Amino acid sequence: MKQRLDYKTAEPKVYEAMSFMEKATKNFSIEPKLLELIKIRASQLNGCGYCLDMHTKDARKIGESEQRLYTVAAWWETPFFSEEEQAALKLTEEVTLISKKGVSDETYQKVVTLFGEKGFAQLLLAIITINGWNRIAVATHLIPPKAE
Repeated sequence: MKQRLDYKTAEPKVYEAMSFMEKATKNFSIEPKLLELIKIRASQLNGCGYCLDMHTKDARKIGESEQRLYTVAAWWETPFFSEEEQAALKLTEEVTLISKKGVSDETYQKVVTLFGEKGFAQLLLAIITINGWNRIAVATHLIPPKAE
């Protein structure tokens, strides 16, 4: 696979806009490990190798366990994720695959119960942001760096 274009050079405003959203999510009350799990799960669903490479490395740097990284693709089949993490991952899946069924009332209510309306809004922007990055990376064939 060959990278199609460098979107940062082609239109720097695209990168600036996405970076603005990314910076906003880092100032939210979402736990850093949960934020990385959201990024990993959305990237799995979107088939974004570049983002998977980046966010699994970032998750390891902040102490995420290998076991949870290996099983986040089937989080509902393991006892490794808290109720809050499960709700956020479910929301991640439903927003990422929004054209299939939308976001269910059950998922919405669960997230609002656990995180509040402000937390729901923060999670929503975090999910939208990683989906945006995924779409840029997949559309441009962004290639992760070689293994170290």
